[in-house]
Amino acid sequence: MPPAMSQISDPKIAFAYLRPACVLLTREPTVANVETLSSQLKDVNDATLQQLQEYVLFPLRFVLKVPGPRKDQLVQAVVEAMSHILENTCVQSWETLRDLLSELCLCVCSPSDPGKPAETSEELKSAVLRCLCALLHAAYGDIVFKLFEPVMLPGLGAAVSLLLALGEKEKSREIQAAALKSLQALTLQCDCPLEHVAPSSEERRSLGSIMASFLPGITTVVTRIITGDLRQGHAVTVRAIRVWSRTVGLVMEDAQLQEIGSPKTPTADLGRIGQLVVHRTPDWVKNTAAKLCILLKKVISCSSAHQHWRVRLETVELADHLLAGCSQSLGECVGPLLEALVGAINDDEPRVRERCDAALRELSQRNQNRSSQTFTEVLSENLHSLATSLPRLMRTSDDQKKLFVLNVFLGYLKVLGPLVSVVLNSAAHLERISKALMQVLELDVMDVRIVEERSHGDVIESGAGSHDSSSHHIQRKHFLYFTDDKILCVLMDICRTLGYYGNIYLLTDHLLDLYRQSSAYRKQAAMVLNEIVRGAAGIAVTTRGQGSEVGDQGNRTTEEDLKAAVMAVMEEYISVNNWHLITASEETDRDRQDQKLLSPSGLLSISDQSSNAVPLQMVASLPPPPSSSSSILQLNSNIWQLCIQLEGVAGFAQALGPDFRPLLMTSLYPVLEKAGEETLLVSQAALNAMLDVSRACGYACLKELISENSDYLLNDISLNLQRLGQHPQAPRVLTVMLAHSDRSMLPLVADIVQDVLMALDLSYDHTAPLFCSVLHALMKALARWFPATCSKAGKSSCSKPSSSDQEVFDARQFLLDYRKQKELAEGIGIEEDEETEDLDVPPPETEDVEDITDPDVKLELPLHLKITKDVFERCVHLLSDPSLRLRLKVLDVLELCVFILSERENELLPLAHRCWPPLLQRLTADDPLAVLRAFRVLCTLGEACGDFLRRRVSKEVLPKLSASLTHQAPISAKAGPVYTHTLAYKLQLAVLQGLGSLCQSLELGEADLDAVCEACLPYLSCRQPVRLQEACLSVFRRLIQVDPDALWFALNEVHCPHPYSPPHPDLLPVRLGGMGRPRDQYSDNVLKLLREEFGPID
Repeated sequence: MPPAMSQISDPKIAFAYLRPACVLLTREPTVANVETLSSQLKDVNDATLQQLQEYVLFPLRFVLKVPGPRKDQLVQAVVEAMSHILENTCVQSWETLRDLLSELCLCVCSPSDPGKPAETSEELKSAVLRCLCALLHAAYGDIVFKLFEPVMLPGLGAAVSLLLALGEKEKSREIQAAALKSLQALTLQCDCPLEHVAPSSEERRSLGSIMASFLPGITTVVTRIITGDLRQGHAVTVRAIRVWSRTVGLVMEDAQLQEIGSPKTPTADLGRIGQLVVHRTPDWVKNTAAKLCILLKKVISCSSAHQHWRVRLETVELADHLLAGCSQSLGECVGPLLEALVGAINDDEPRVRERCDAALRELSQRNQNRSSQTFTEVLSENLHSLATSLPRLMRTSDDQKKLFVLNVFLGYLKVLGPLVSVVLNSAAHLERISKALMQVLELDVMDVRIVEERSHGDVIESGAGSHDSSSHHIQRKHFLYFTDDKILCVLMDICRTLGYYGNIYLLTDHLLDLYRQSSAYRKQAAMVLNEIVRGAAGIAVTTRGQGSEVGDQGNRTTEEDLKAAVMAVMEEYISVNNWHLITASEETDRDRQDQKLLSPSGLLSISDQSSNAVPLQMVASLPPPPSSSSSILQLNSNIWQLCIQLEGVAGFAQALGPDFRPLLMTSLYPVLEKAGEETLLVSQAALNAMLDVSRACGYACLKELISENSDYLLNDISLNLQRLGQHPQAPRVLTVMLAHSDRSMLPLVADIVQDVLMALDLSYDHTAPLFCSVLHALMKALARWFPATCSKAGKSSCSKPSSSDQEVFDARQFLLDYRKQKELAEGIGIEEDEETEDLDVPPPETEDVEDITDPDVKLELPLHLKITKDVFERCVHLLSDPSLRLRLKVLDVLELCVFILSERENELLPLAHRCWPPLLQRLTADDPLAVLRAFRVLCTLGEACGDFLRRRVSKEVLPKLSASLTHQAPISAKAGPVYTHTLAYKLQLAVLQGLGSLCQSLELGEADLDAVCEACLPYLSCRQPVRLQEACLSVFRRLIQVDPDALWFALNEVHCPHPYSPPHPDLLPVRLGGMGRPRDQYSDNVLKLLREEFGPID
């Protein structure tokens, strides 16, 4: 045929055109002849090809019938040619349909077992499956239904078995999917876009009766395919689920089973084939439904949690299809099907969620037409059953299965919607659901790091100016039965949904009963309560769309009900037994004091201004401290309970919004107590709660929150300080307030500060551990509120230029100046010098008359300086306290006091004089930790007081510091890397880091500088730890600024890089101790100092 010619439409011409190729193929069945015929078939149009269908199929079928072995390539070519014919024509003969079906199956089946595939190529199998699918689609009119007569059961069974085997055993995904598609077409359930035969109700019933014989085999094999290897791909799994649902839906259709009467006796013509016929009697339906339920659970368990969304979507289609058509016959399967459907409500894929919502809407509408009460009962019963098995499933399943089960649980709640409150009215349902949540949410409290971590001042102050939720540090909770965060999110969503749809009074009362009854459920009950209140407020609740009977109908919880529930829960949270829990494992001095104060006999009173007031005192008879400390598990449990309750307070504030402000009078003080806790986890949770509360109540920041509520906070603090036996946490509240306030708070807290100072005066040995942290927080706040402009040391260091900035030394000018000074000393030229001096003398400044005449009136100190001075005086007395912990804290407070008073020398110097004796004791005869802290105070004092302390430091401190450095130098030089973790190393490092600035501030004399230089020289050795070397270099840099000549000489005595030749022969050569020495352990650091401070070395 010419390529430009159109297809042949005349049957005669087409016959003449195709006849030679057909005859040749019949005589010589080769691949080439088949391909020739195939190419010619494409030149004939469909109508003409329809008339010649039998003629052109004959040679192709003849090739397949030739006895003997055939090559796969020849059979494949023949089948592809037949596929072209069948795809473009209709099969109008029953015999042709029957024979072609048999012949195609024989092409790929095993000769010994027609139900199993032969060892042929994948290409041939793919071509046969394509041709088989085309044959079933080409069957015309009613002839296709003759396939489903009882007499065809053996042949049909062979085809079904073959397709199932190909779908299960083949390694090729394409062949698996094609085999399942062909099986779907064989049962007239194909869903491709081509036209299909629409069976009548009678024909569908006949089809279902015949396929009932194959139902066990099809469902069993397809179940194995669905639950098989995940590597087969999602397309095969989707097709298998579709085959399963369509086949079961066909055989178990309610409409068919209701019309089936008494079973007919098979005719004698069938013979043994009559034994294959299945009669769908009620007993058969019941037994089959029970067996299908087992398979269905396997299918749903695998497909509902599948990674690919198309598989999950097909699972929704399966559930919807069977619930719509087989709910009567598959009564036992309604539960699993409904479970699969509601489990997809929370799917990550929007298309799955939309299809699921539509299916549930249709399902509720169908049941509304029948009996909506029955549907609700089924949902509630399934919910109860799932809640019963939930703890077991959470203990034994993997995370993927757990997530699916919880999504199903959440789905039931969303499907029930407002009917949740009706279901929860049942005591059995409420008890079962709440106990399930208690068991599932059990925390793992084994981590010892929780109780070990301690908070510090910087943690308490963190977030003072921050108002961003992203700055929150939220500790991740660890649960016993799951680790995936998605599981926790679904559990919290379940709780919020219960709160959204349930009765808030019923839920809070029941959960508070659980909270009170058992300590094992307390943390879980608090978590559930927190989320229920948030859900009742509509926070983070996702609901189904409108339009269904069980859809979302809005939140019915009023503001009054919500506020009443919040008040009830908060009252339980902040009660003494649930709020003041032990969170520390070690008994420190402070803990012992707190325990004493907590005892009924240890009642304290701070400041009572009445004449008959009882002074602050402690009853002498105190109970001994407990001998055994709480277990780690109990401490961790207490810590987590407090954290969860603090999260609850934040959640309640979010739920009520600005309406939470009146509750601040009872809730803010307890939260501030926990913000001052030493346990890091609790203090962080409290700070996060404060941020959330401030945001929910409309405050701009924590500072504003505390400032606006400072009146009753300070009132509570003042009252509680007078009853420390009942309220030992009051100082911590004041500490947190100071950390998150500004200078406007100072006048308000001044009276309380005086109460604290009076308490120290009256009974410092008992109250000092409680109040010293308050004084430290107060001094830190004052230092932050009133920063110093420029310290004295800073001024002195700025006034003296470094040696590198000085001009280059001019020897000629030096000698001229020297000669002039010598002549003046001898009296030569003194008259001329006086004349020049008279010319240069400026006129004398007139003294301020007002300064002379006015009396010396001492101005009143500002309030912050007055408070600082009072605190300084108390610290002087506490410096000698027996408690090391207290001495360390006092030294910290003292350092801040010196910093604040540094600009008022007249006030600072007398105080420095008073504190010197106890400070000297801490420096010279105390624990190394105290020495370390005292030296830091000395450095701060040196910067502020300057030469006032020069003689004392030179006489009483420097000799001992120098001796200590000299003694430790050989030890640190020989020590290994572990030495850097010792207290001795830290003390060395601190002394070296502060010694240079101290010497510079005090402007020490030459003898003292020589002593310091001699003590520090060993630390220039490269054998010393690196940080000690760096600290020693900083000392020498400071000393060089004080006396560069002496330090240049001292360094060159250790190592001189090169000899200094005199510029003139008459001058004597310079002899230095370091000349001519080889490089040693000191050379590198000495050269580094000489280059940095005295310029490049030639």
